[in-house]
Amino acid sequence: MDTLTIRPMALSDCDRVAEIRVSGWRHAYRGLMPQADLDGLSVEADAERRRAHFTRTDDPTTHLVAERAGQVVGWASVGPYRDGETRTVDAELYALYADPAHLGTGVGRALLTEALVRSTAHPRMLLWVLRDNTRARRFYERAGFRPDGTEDGTSVPELRYVRSQLRRC
Repeated sequence: MDTLTIRPMALSDCDRVAEIRVSGWRHAYRGLMPQADLDGLSVEADAERRRAHFTRTDDPTTHLVAERAGQVVGWASVGPYRDGETRTVDAELYALYADPAHLGTGVGRALLTEALVRSTAHPRMLLWVLRDNTRARRFYERAGFRPDGTEDGTSVPELRYVRSQLRRC
């Protein structure tokens, strides 16, 4: 298999990242979220949101892509933890998606590792995961994350996971 490279996302990656995000949602959340919500996702609209978000100069978010054989195959987004409108001293993994065709090939692990490296100034990293997404929960648990007992009580329940920044995955 070709070498996997993790690099900062470029504006030119927005269309491919949108494809990965939409296909990732449709793959990972099938049966966990209303199908109408998944069917309503638009790669074009998501790409436009990515471009608008990416070009903001006041945004402390770090966007990373995984590239193999010249093709972007994964994306992660990390920045300060958001507690409502307040940013805290902790880091938050906002998103991590691999192209479904590349699941199980190390893309997610490499992106998570780099997100952790780029967040070492923060004492902890937190993330939210769908309560019923057992594959993602196992992935994060293998990397040292644990649920901290905080749950979002929406119609699609999410659990908050936390990990100390002291050890790598």
